[in-house]
Amino acid sequence: MMKKLFVMFALFMLGLCCGAKELKVLMVGNSFSQSVLTYLPSIVKADPENSLKLGQCMIGGCSMERHCMEFAKTEKDPNHRPYSTNLKFPGRKNDRASLQELLTADKWDIVTIQQASHLSWRPESYAYADKLIGIIRKLVPQAEIVVQQTWAYRLDDERITSPEKRWKIGQRGMYDRLTANYMKLAKENHFRVIPTGYAVQLTREKSPVKFKLYDPAILDTLQPPALPDQKGDVVGAMWWGPDRKTGKTIIRKDTIHLNKEGEYLQACVWYMFLFGKKASDVKFVPKNFTGDAEFLAKCAEEAVSEFPQVTR
Repeated sequence: MMKKLFVMFALFMLGLCCGAKELKVLMVGNSFSQSVLTYLPSIVKADPENSLKLGQCMIGGCSMERHCMEFAKTEKDPNHRPYSTNLKFPGRKNDRASLQELLTADKWDIVTIQQASHLSWRPESYAYADKLIGIIRKLVPQAEIVVQQTWAYRLDDERITSPEKRWKIGQRGMYDRLTANYMKLAKENHFRVIPTGYAVQLTREKSPVKFKLYDPAILDTLQPPALPDQKGDVVGAMWWGPDRKTGKTIIRKDTIHLNKEGEYLQACVWYMFLFGKKASDVKFVPKNFTGDAEFLAKCAEEAVSEFPQVTR
């Protein structure tokens, strides 16, 4: 009887292992993809039904055009390795690699692409998309190419807030434009879209606390550790730190990258998109996490379920 039970248990475990969905995903991107690494591996690890190999191919602020230019440089000089990566190459002491090496480092199931955030709202900046897609298809013919929709900056970014400065489009304008560009790219190539940007917008709309745009002049009146109220957005952060030029302690500001709540939201979006999961399936919450994990997971689920995907 015990032997029979052991055999049945072994078969059951074998079935679980064989039924597990293992994905190999390479992110060809920039800092807006690097943040996926913060929490997504832990969320997937907490799910016994799935496993994930997540590779990073990153240059900060890298555009589609630059990816193509760096590829061409490596074609001329194989020692040109401009990308940071979490993948390991035997005999190599640093974490630098080329796009060629990273695309062929494994048999990837999915390769993700995205535009540099500062260009994402400009339709003309996607002129190199076809070339980048061609490179990926040539070196990784078996992989599905998926687009990550990036997000609009926080309200206190001068490029979208000050009428007299830079872009003059506003936060909603930036979001609408970048979304239109990503959707056009997806429709033309029959790509699926990871709707991170939509999830960010949903949290902004649904959060009971709204981020309040402060008077920039107040920053000159504050003393450490005082900071303006930053609640109500999953993008952006402020902190006291040394000025890079003078060394003087000042308020430093990041209005474009996801904060810890945003990184958790992004990880939930990717997890649900990649594995067909729901908010209730997310079992991992970071230790000492101060955000509302349940709220973020529900916004991620809504974004994944509602975002209009292109029929492949």
